[in-house]
Amino acid sequence: MSASGCKHLRRAAYSLRMTRRLAEVAKKVGVSEATVSRVLNGKPGVSEATREAVLTALDVLGYERPTQLRGDRARLVGLVLPELQNPIFPAFAEVVGGALAQQGFTSVLCTRTVGGVSEADYVDLLLQQQVSGVVFAGGLYAQADASHDHYELILERKLPTVLVNAAVEHLGFPQVSSDDAVAAEMAVGHLRALGHERVGMVLGPKDHMPSRRKLEAFLSLGGDADLVEYTMFSLEGGHAAATRLVRKGATGVICASDMLALGTIRAARRAGLKVPDDLSVIGYDDSALMTCTDPPLTTVRQPIDAMGRAAVDLLVALIDKAVVPADELLFEPELVVRASTARVH
Repeated sequence: MSASGCKHLRRAAYSLRMTRRLAEVAKKVGVSEATVSRVLNGKPGVSEATREAVLTALDVLGYERPTQLRGDRARLVGLVLPELQNPIFPAFAEVVGGALAQQGFTSVLCTRTVGGVSEADYVDLLLQQQVSGVVFAGGLYAQADASHDHYELILERKLPTVLVNAAVEHLGFPQVSSDDAVAAEMAVGHLRALGHERVGMVLGPKDHMPSRRKLEAFLSLGGDADLVEYTMFSLEGGHAAATRLVRKGATGVICASDMLALGTIRAARRAGLKVPDDLSVIGYDDSALMTCTDPPLTTVRQPIDAMGRAAVDLLVALIDKAVVPADELLFEPELVVRASTARVH
């Protein structure tokens, strides 16, 4: 089925659920479905007694009140992540969850699974639960070739939403991002200061927006396009891509994630090379345990604490009906030098 077909089915299912809900509540209270609809949509022309009866019926029947009618009860926020295997995502979830708790909200963690629950499925679920807002990190908004229909659905529902890290243009949500261009500049500058001229890059898929930004900065600094490899964000992807770069004679490799960097180190060892004596490797994220790898990983740290708190501040402002421009807040990363980089021999 086409993406548009799936989109229409989801909307039809949502409409059907709402129609059944109207009918049940109307029967419980003894009023028309039109009256229930007026209450749920905050329309005038309904007495206060009828309004309270409708809201009470919602509670009795186990339905969540619409966000605008909950007052202090609208305390759930969806946190949608692509995975939990990469340590950066659990770390981010901890920051966002803690910041939300301080504001009186509870996060609902939604993690995509291969062949299972999709991001669009989670959006449907969160809309059903009448959450107060959603924070996305590492979502399909960062992939130019992916379907973005479910984001349009969020916009139609006017659900407060914040995106973390680079997104395709024109989605219309506020964003909180680590500056990918600065990250690439720091990594390239570090390797060149160590005398490396054959510097390669291991990036995510070609349609991945943060990878595109890193690539643009790399090329603007005179990087060699022939020493750029694209792959999936995994140890195995990093291993395969780095193997190709080693064959091309790269002496330093900049990776778009720490997981890719660990795969690169593994590829170097399989090729009989030592890190950093024969190959210098730089990661990205500074996720947990990168000080404990062999060797400890030089990486560019995403400021996830500041980014997570900023994302929650923006979201709460949206929930409180403040005007928040659909702009991108750029946070500067930090180069953390450890033992996986050294002067070229």
